[in-house]
Amino acid sequence: MSYLIDIFLIGIGAALINNFVLYYFVGICPFIGVSRRIDTAFGMGCAVIFVISIAAIISWTITTFILMPGAPLSKWIAGMFMPAEAAANIDLTILSYIVYIFAISSSVQFVEMYVRKFFPPLYKALGVFLPLITTNCAILFACLVIMSKIVGVDNPADAWDLGRALTLAVGGGVGFTIAIVIMAGIREELDLCDVPKPFQGAAITLIVAGILSLGFMGFTGVDTGLRKAMMPEPAITAQAPAAQDAGK
Repeated sequence: MSYLIDIFLIGIGAALINNFVLYYFVGICPFIGVSRRIDTAFGMGCAVIFVISIAAIISWTITTFILMPGAPLSKWIAGMFMPAEAAANIDLTILSYIVYIFAISSSVQFVEMYVRKFFPPLYKALGVFLPLITTNCAILFACLVIMSKIVGVDNPADAWDLGRALTLAVGGGVGFTIAIVIMAGIREELDLCDVPKPFQGAAITLIVAGILSLGFMGFTGVDTGLRKAMMPEPAITAQAPAAQDAGK
């Protein structure tokens, strides 16, 4: 039960409480560039959800079995060329950025081919921003957070499994979609407003994004409240009357 609660809170935290765009301010490039129309923004959000999920699975697998210190695959390969004690201390996390970017770019290529074949209007609407998902730092940020939850823990039993990593990725992608769709709806209304010339374009967009981030700050502490509400309180065992009398 506690595992399911943990999964739920990770997803809610990534989507709303600690929204990647409005809390950590990552993924701003597509957030600004593709938030002019709701349908295009929603298509970009779905593409990001797919890419970030695939990248999270690949990054968790590679980090767990190859990159982290004492990973089984790297330990086995290094054991062929060096003593077992030295092989157990092999640390390849320095390669994490290269590996994660390669995983993200590969996922984006599959998405681009699929959208080009089955959704040509969406492919034309996204334009250059679709291949630019490769440089969407929100996806790389999710991979780095997952790595910190695997490599940076003191107790190996607290390291994240694939379920937690995938939940963070999907929650982060859903949060990105929520943010960009809300922004697209506001920008469609702004096209009908008399915006002062100095604030037209990216300026008013960034101002609205700042106001949205302030609004999402209202979710702060929700995860703590939910955890207290969902986790059962420890039962208080009453002392036996005989023991109470003995204590007196």
